[in-house]
Amino acid sequence: MTVQELEKATAKLSPEELAELRAWFLEQDQDEWDRQIARDSEAGKPGKPIRQAKRDYAEGGNGREL
Repeated sequence: MTVQELEKATAKLSPEELAELRAWFLEQDQDEWDRQIARDSEAGKPGKPIRQAKRDYAEGGNGREL
């Protein structure tokens, strides 16, 4: 499925379905971020994700309690 097909499909969602999709996507995004941090940490380079997390948090961004 292409991005354009996804855009068309999401345009047809009800507000409730769109909210559910947003919540699912955010969870997927956060899980990928956690995996990236784990990979970088195992490779001995945790600096970049930590700096990004601190920047996101300082900007009132997407922090979540671990």
